[in-house]
Amino acid sequence: MKNDRSTLFGMNDIASSETRDIILDVTEKLIYRHGIAATGMDLLVKTAGVSRKSIYRYFANKDELVIAALQRRDERWMQWLRDEVERSEGSGERLLALFDALRRWFGSADFRGCAFINTSGETGNAQDPVRLLAKAHKQKLFEYALELCQAHGTPDPERQAAQLLILIDGAITVALVMGDSTAADNAQCMARTLLQL
Repeated sequence: MKNDRSTLFGMNDIASSETRDIILDVTEKLIYRHGIAATGMDLLVKTAGVSRKSIYRYFANKDELVIAALQRRDERWMQWLRDEVERSEGSGERLLALFDALRRWFGSADFRGCAFINTSGETGNAQDPVRLLAKAHKQKLFEYALELCQAHGTPDPERQAAQLLILIDGAITVALVMGDSTAADNAQCMARTLLQL
């Protein structure tokens, strides 16, 4: 009987984890597509195929759910970028691969710009948790660019990483707002000049 109970509890844990993941996945997709304000609880319930009670079992309120979904996106997006960049062998190639990765992303069917720029634009308060999360995401992106600059031995890695961050976010914004499929190429060309690659 003990084994049956432990198996049953294990299955419940798996089901619970899957339900939470479904809620987070749906929340992230809806926020990315429509924004935070336009993603109401009714839409979340309908799209996720779960009850409102299920959502509140895992998250105290919509704000907590939004933060959890954005945190997952931050982790996944940064891992995706690293994986894309690390395919290149040389340190200079890895720096330029930042923009190759962006080019592929811009060409994807679900590209809607930077989720963190988009959602932070919905808040007026610099201390809002969404804005703070966006700032933390950009800090991670800066630190990754810094890591790449240091590995390449650029003369002023902090300054150049800050400039790369501007090129990355500028390319993302231009690709979204202008529908410019060449934004990553143009940013990469500027990065070549900046880094003398």
